[in-house]
Amino acid sequence: MKQILLQPGKKIYFCSDQHFGAPTAAESRKREVKFIRWLDEINSDAQVLFLMGDLFDFWHEWKHVIPKGYVRVLGKLAELKDSGIDLYMFVGNHDLWMKNYFEEEIGCQVFFEKQFFQINGKKFLLAHGDGLGPGDKGYKRMKKLFTNPAAQWAFKWLHPDIAMKVAIYLSTKNKMISGEEDKAFLGEDKEYLIIYSKEKLKSEEIDYFIYGHRHLPMVLDLEGKAQYINLGDWISYFTYGEFQDEFRLKEFEK
Repeated sequence: MKQILLQPGKKIYFCSDQHFGAPTAAESRKREVKFIRWLDEINSDAQVLFLMGDLFDFWHEWKHVIPKGYVRVLGKLAELKDSGIDLYMFVGNHDLWMKNYFEEEIGCQVFFEKQFFQINGKKFLLAHGDGLGPGDKGYKRMKKLFTNPAAQWAFKWLHPDIAMKVAIYLSTKNKMISGEEDKAFLGEDKEYLIIYSKEKLKSEEIDYFIYGHRHLPMVLDLEGKAQYINLGDWISYFTYGEFQDEFRLKEFEK
């Protein structure tokens, strides 16, 4: 388990589901600019920033090529890392084709599976959230295809212009792939990630479950033992998490 001891006056920040690139480059740019304003604001007191998945609506790395765009976001993340802030990124269902670009060029550690962190003595389970819990069988089958080495090998031989055009079309048009979520709360007995978290609590002591993916910001007490948190998104809500002595879910309004 990775451990973090907060320095005096410092905070841990969490954000998820920016889906930059959607629905168009022009519309995305407006949200990118707002996100950069937030990164500038947290620069003064952030010790760690967790990017909890789907930073991009589609991302694929070839050996010598990465997708066009996002220069300001990537530059700002590199600036935060260079200033001494630790960066951790979880791949989501839209950007799971990451390889080593973020680690080599920015110094941001990338996780492909859920992780356990202990922060100031509190135990966190962190994950993007896709594929966890019961149900969602259609997506789980799709993820097996997307993560299959043979399928990835075949896709990388497409010319990037063709590959990106196909992938962006599917990502924005196909609901199952894009992960567009119903904004209504389904209830504790139907929300997959809440079911998964409650099951985990039966065998492990965890203080905070923090996810993205669901797009619906919420903080929910689980049987008086832990908090379930979904970070929302940077499409409709512009919400983020902040931890110092306790967790807070906030909205960035500037």
